[in-house]
Amino acid sequence: MAVRLRVENVSVRYLTGDIKNMGMKDYFIKKLKGQYLVHEFWADKHITFNLEDGDMLGIIGTNGAGKSTLLKAISGILSPSEGTIKLRGKIAALLELSSGFDPDLTVKENTYLRGAMLGYSRQFMNEKYDEIIGFAELQGFEDTPFRQLSSGMKSRLAFSIACLIQPDILILDEVLSVGDGAFRKKSEEKMRSIIANGATTILVSHSIAQIRRMSNKVLWLNKGEQIAFSDDVETVCLAYNWFLDHKKLPESEAEMAEMAQQQRKVEKEELRQRQNEMLQKAKEIKARRKAKAEKRKAKAEQAAQEAMAKEESE
Repeated sequence: MAVRLRVENVSVRYLTGDIKNMGMKDYFIKKLKGQYLVHEFWADKHITFNLEDGDMLGIIGTNGAGKSTLLKAISGILSPSEGTIKLRGKIAALLELSSGFDPDLTVKENTYLRGAMLGYSRQFMNEKYDEIIGFAELQGFEDTPFRQLSSGMKSRLAFSIACLIQPDILILDEVLSVGDGAFRKKSEEKMRSIIANGATTILVSHSIAQIRRMSNKVLWLNKGEQIAFSDDVETVCLAYNWFLDHKKLPESEAEMAEMAQQQRKVEKEELRQRQNEMLQKAKEIKARRKAKAEKRKAKAEQAAQEAMAKEESE
């Protein structure tokens, strides 16, 4: 397959310090006195991977790993400090739920606003409007100010608009973690449909189960560094779960495989314990039902005996 996205040795650097709160005069004075202090912070360092048509990449990592920064660089919001990003086709990025929306406008007005920002014509939006609102499940809220929507409603609207057309590259940052289970399931089905039509998708999620279920490639970041990029999603995700509990990074593929094996044993044991707990609860429920049935039977027999005794006495 043709390469849709190529990320080569990409690094993103932020400058921190008093640079923003300083005029030109203060800058030159502090520079001459050697008091001008600026610190470098590398959010991402030497990230490299390729994605082909139809790939779905899951990006995992703890908070501060550099996941969102990398997505912004791929989306063109940030320019890499080092390295190159090459992509083919149209990109649709959903990085922040409220981005591109005006809190004072209604749901309907914001739908057209967001569509215009994504380059859709008004005629196209007129044709797709009912479909967008229907998929987002916002019928009856079309005249509601956007600020009054819950985070789940905002997520549904943003996702619906982003998936309105068939993008070549779809980027989602923690979007599917918001909303109820039914909408998450519908969103996953929509994403599978987009992927089946050849789109390349990148998903950042703290739900490792979701990454394991949907992705065919995985990228593991830690404090801006690339720990792994692989199509063995199961092994990397298992090793990552092991890392979350033990705080030890793999130093080789062999060590990662060993971590995955240990985590697989842990998950099997946890599954066995859950099954035993469910079996025990089922036994307890059965015993309670049996006790209640016996109690009802005893009461019925006692009532019958009392009735017979009353008849005999009469």
